[in-house]
Amino acid sequence: MLLITGTSGALGSLIAQRLADRPDVRFGTRDPDGPGQVRVDFDDPDSLDFTGVDTLLLVSAGYGEDDEVIARHGAAVTAAERGGVGHVVYTSLSAAGDHLPYALAHRWTERRLRESSLAWTVLRNGLYAELLAALAAPGPDGLITAPLGGGRLAAVAREDLAEVAVRVVLAPHEHAGQVYELVGEEPLGGAELAAATGARYAPGSLAGTRAGLSGPGSVGYQVPMLVTTYSAVAAGFLAAPDAGTLRRLLGRAPRPALAAYLAALPA
Repeated sequence: MLLITGTSGALGSLIAQRLADRPDVRFGTRDPDGPGQVRVDFDDPDSLDFTGVDTLLLVSAGYGEDDEVIARHGAAVTAAERGGVGHVVYTSLSAAGDHLPYALAHRWTERRLRESSLAWTVLRNGLYAELLAALAAPGPDGLITAPLGGGRLAAVAREDLAEVAVRVVLAPHEHAGQVYELVGEEPLGGAELAAATGARYAPGSLAGTRAGLSGPGSVGYQVPMLVTTYSAVAAGFLAAPDAGTLRRLLGRAPRPALAAYLAALPA
């Protein structure tokens, strides 16, 4: 049996759609209410039971403070060991993302898997083109003010990452012990985004962006997460394109990141 966690999330739901017709797949979510769905709640570690699972696709529960995310992932790996899971495939963060504050929990989870009794594969996903649409959309005034400076992001279409995950979990033994770097082939910057949308690129400051994100209703960990993402792009740390791994695992050319960005822009 194959169990996929986080199937109510953006990446997990795309993976689940591709596997919906397979009788040997279960879809993990906090609140199951559909065919093949089972309860998987990392915040309730005593409830985790992976008995009978041959392959576990551990979709990162990466939204939270480091101690929360580490506890969630640690509970999942421990449950996999306890339940006799044969292979864990984990969706991590690209190596270029080591400059980002949310990288720590990913690297901790990778280390936990290496030290475990489990067979494993790590999918180091780059930042989504769809995320770039949220971070750098044109405003009502026709300006893109995201503080990207002259930097670029090797963004990747979320659909491609879902497809790679499916290919790997359906043949996990072929990928045992592998760490795959999965980023886009065409880095995008503010100028390219503006040209594609008919907007004008006028990057603001990090301080101004931080102030704008820190209003009522903001969650504490999200502000440094987003500001540091802008900063890492502007400083050129996330620009290196795919070296062929994504294309090889897909068996075709990746989807254009710019098209994924445009499709994800708010209506």
